[in-house]
Amino acid sequence: MHQLLRELVPGGADTDLSADKAAALLRRVRPATATDACRRDLARELLADLRRLDTQIKTNEAHTRDALASAGSTLPTLHGIGVVLAAKLLGHIGDATRFPTAGHFASYTGTAPLDASSGNRVRHRLNTGGNRQLNSVLHTMAVVQARDPGPGRIYHQRKLSEDKTPAEARRALKRRLANVVCRQILKDQQASMGTTT
Repeated sequence: MHQLLRELVPGGADTDLSADKAAALLRRVRPATATDACRRDLARELLADLRRLDTQIKTNEAHTRDALASAGSTLPTLHGIGVVLAAKLLGHIGDATRFPTAGHFASYTGTAPLDASSGNRVRHRLNTGGNRQLNSVLHTMAVVQARDPGPGRIYHQRKLSEDKTPAEARRALKRRLANVVCRQILKDQQASMGTTT
C-alpha cells in the first residue's frame, strides 16, 4: 500500500500510514495514465483488505480478552504482557501446577540459564532448549521492562553494573520474570478454584 501510494501521490505517503490516511490520499488521486489507474485500483483492493483485517484483529482481541476474563487471568496487568501474549502463555502452559517449582517452569520456558563457567570466571549462557514460544513472550516482556522505568529496569541496570553484558543482563531479567509469571498464573488458578468451589 505504501509503495503504491508513493508512486501515485506526489511527495509520497507518510510512514505512519493508517487505513483512514490511505483512504484520504486515494480520494485525491487522479490517474494520468492507465498504469496509474491500475495502481489506484490495486491500492483500493489493498485498502479493503486492510480494513477487513483490522476488523478481524479487533474482533479476535475482544474474544481473547473475554476468554482471559472468563479464565480469571490477571496476566495482562503485568508490565510488558498484553492480551495476546497472556493468551499465548496460558495456551502453552495450561495447568501451572504441573511445575513443582519456579525453576521447573523456567526450564520449561528456556529461561533457566546454563552454566558456561571457565576457570575463575562464572558465566551463564543462553538456554536454547525449552518452549521457544514462551521464551519469546518472556523476551518481549524483558525488553519492555528493561526499557521502561520500574523494577525490571532497576534489576537490569543492576546486572549491567555487575559487569554483565546486555545479553546476560536481559537473560537474568527473563529468568526473574519467569518466576513472576509463574507466581501470577498459580495465584490466578488458585483464585479461580476458590470461586468455583
